[in-house]
Amino acid sequence: MFAVKWIFIFLVAGVVSALLTGVLRRYALAKQLIDIPNIRSSHSVPTPRGGGVAIVVVFLLGLLSLSNILEISSGTLWALCGAGAWIALIGFLDDHGHIAARWRLLAHFIGAALGLYGLGGFPSIFYTLFLGSSEPLLIDLGWVGHFIGLFYLVWLLNLYNFMDGIDGLASIEAISVSLGGAALLFLSHQAITHETLILVLLALTVLGFLFWNFPPAKIFMGDAGSGFLGIILGLLSIKAAWIAPQFFWSMLILLGAFIVDATWTLGRRFSQGEKVYEAHRSHAYQYAARYYGSHKKISLAVMLINVLWLLPWALAVGLTDLNVYVGLVLAYTPLVVLVIYFGAGKRELT
Repeated sequence: MFAVKWIFIFLVAGVVSALLTGVLRRYALAKQLIDIPNIRSSHSVPTPRGGGVAIVVVFLLGLLSLSNILEISSGTLWALCGAGAWIALIGFLDDHGHIAARWRLLAHFIGAALGLYGLGGFPSIFYTLFLGSSEPLLIDLGWVGHFIGLFYLVWLLNLYNFMDGIDGLASIEAISVSLGGAALLFLSHQAITHETLILVLLALTVLGFLFWNFPPAKIFMGDAGSGFLGIILGLLSIKAAWIAPQFFWSMLILLGAFIVDATWTLGRRFSQGEKVYEAHRSHAYQYAARYYGSHKKISLAVMLINVLWLLPWALAVGLTDLNVYVGLVLAYTPLVVLVIYFGAGKRELT
């Protein structure tokens, strides 16, 4: 009986997300909420924005529906609903006007703190570096660990915004990471947990939006949607760490395509004295999309990287005795090579 209710909620979430995105597209067109292409854009056609609100509304309502049939803790609900809604609100206001970068960043830290508090803080996820130990020891960093968790969440929600620059990419990443995380948790327990169901719910909600966002996109996600996905995936990775510390590293591996590209690009731009908060199109995926002349090819390539390369490493780290640091380095190394090859962070010609 419970399985029927889960499936019903998932199917409704996907359908309603697609329908609501269509409604939001009509609203954006009527209110002239349009992204007009400029020299920093990766698109060439004026396109409505703000469709990510559908993801926010449907996922949060779906989560509340799941909580009526599952034992989801109040802390988890507070973290996902409270922090997620707050970050989405800030993004929505920024989509409809402009919030100065410093105030937006402050709001992001507030949202991350709310989410971290709801989950009970940041668990111990750092191991000793003795690679030969059969039972590696966890290092409890105390309050330092909580600060690391706070900055991790703020960075993840911002990098998700940075990486939402070509059609379908942010949606495909969210679906790949969510289903990969769900597979990890299911295989580790040989049972369906509520964390697994939450990840599946997120994937199907985003899938409904992707119906409109798949290249060529008919509507963009906007900051409300990208920031929301970043904070939710970050919180779910921390939630997974509370189940088992190695699961956090598995989630980091699943998120590798976004983490490596954004971190390398922003680091290089910073080292060149550029203003990292200003709009640009110097991420590796943006250079690759221009080189191949296709958003679809790059978004689908990222999906293949996630499924064929990162997922196996994430499962190896989460389900075997593979050292988490070794697994992370092995998974990330080809990604670093790719972003260097495509010139991530290179100064753009003006």
